[in-house]
Amino acid sequence: MSLNLDKTALQIQDMVSELKGRDLEHQKHLQACLDGMARTPAEYQRLLDKVERSKTTFLLARPAEIPNAVHQPPVLPQSYRILATDGSQIDVDRHQLSRCYLINIGRVQLEYGKAPSASLESLPVLYARPEDMVISCGSKELAVEGTLLGIKRSVEETRHLSEMADAAAPGLPTLALGDGTLILWSLLSKEFPEYVVENLLVDGYLKYLEQIKNLNTKDRQVALASYISYPRSTDVVNTLRLLYCPYEPANCISKCDQLANGKRPCDILSGITDSMLFDRILKPGERSALFASSSSILEKYYGEHHVYFYYLKTSEEIARVELPAWTVHCAELLNLSHSLILEQCRLGHGYPVSLSEAHEQAVVSGQDRRIFNQLVEEMLTASQINPSSSAKSLSKKTRWV
Repeated sequence: MSLNLDKTALQIQDMVSELKGRDLEHQKHLQACLDGMARTPAEYQRLLDKVERSKTTFLLARPAEIPNAVHQPPVLPQSYRILATDGSQIDVDRHQLSRCYLINIGRVQLEYGKAPSASLESLPVLYARPEDMVISCGSKELAVEGTLLGIKRSVEETRHLSEMADAAAPGLPTLALGDGTLILWSLLSKEFPEYVVENLLVDGYLKYLEQIKNLNTKDRQVALASYISYPRSTDVVNTLRLLYCPYEPANCISKCDQLANGKRPCDILSGITDSMLFDRILKPGERSALFASSSSILEKYYGEHHVYFYYLKTSEEIARVELPAWTVHCAELLNLSHSLILEQCRLGHGYPVSLSEAHEQAVVSGQDRRIFNQLVEEMLTASQINPSSSAKSLSKKTRWV
């Protein structure tokens, strides 16, 4: 039976009417956010003090400067280099006897100025050895698949960025650019024991960030940043919620835990994202003030790689740019991230062209996955190894009706 479009159209009409009604409330909340940003330095200082003393159920941003500060785009260097990576994966097929997975990394190096050049490559790596399939500590082990494989792919993307930066000749200001967040949020999950965090984050991801940091000398500049398109973050708006909280300090659990959404004093800002706020504050090319994330994983592990962020208004969107503390604390590296990312977005029609190219190199299509699985089965058969699979897998490949 096909979709009943008459009934569906009526529901869509009801949805549109409801959204129209919500828009008035949305504008009211957005204006409250803008009013919150228009505070005096003394009021901002009181807000910062309250941030440090409060206990909230939402993530706060810690302003590193006046929150409503606006920064103009710095001058673009005459010559510079962009390094970018992106990755994709083929996960373990638990219905197949042959357990393996593949990580494909797209690497891009673009040089602009007096001697322009471009290098684009795709580097697939197959993992099938027993030690590749698990992360272990003594008798404990956890299979590398699903979410954990996605985290490992992020670590590999950063490793490749580090290798590219190390191999690049000094002399050109360089931006190492990643796609997505610098914060490995998934490792906050209780399902991952400490030895997994140590393996992937401390001995992997943070080690590669440290290697990039150590490349900076008086003759060499390497900034590190990540680009988040269309962010849904509310860290800054959450901080502004404290301006509307009557309690000193704020304590969401003890004071407002029994109140329904919409009934709390700070709900005057509900439904507003940081990007909505900064879309009204910034003009194209400008970036916001700097903010530090207050994620617990950063406080515990990241140290001098603690993640800061700013919002950047490109010609097409408000993007969130994340940077480690050592990039933020060097004015030259910070300005380099602003000017080069903005120019990359101009060249990429709103999105960094280097990341677009890295994605194209990394992407694994549905057809690629089917061919990969077919190759595995054919080569196992040719070696007289029975590539047996589960009944469920066979049923998906067999036409039985």
